Amino acid sequence: MSPESLISFWILGLLGTLAAIAFRNELRRRRVEREVSEDRIFRCSNCGLVYTDDAEVDRSRCPGCGRTNVPFVF
Repeated sequence: MSPESLISFWILGLLGTLAAIAFRNELRRRRVEREVSEDRIFRCSNCGLVYTDDAEVDRSRCPGCGRTNVPFVF
């Protein structure tokens, strides 16, 4: 085999490996993003507990102390 063909096969192998890694990472990213919930995050102003509740809820009762809280804004 000529040196040019060896270099071509090596480069094609390297590009194929990079494509396989990119494809695997894309599948992993899609699996993780699909599991993101739409829940709202609440932080109790009384006891400091951080908890989640449904997206439709405007105010939520703290499961720790029972105080009603508004959603936490980042």
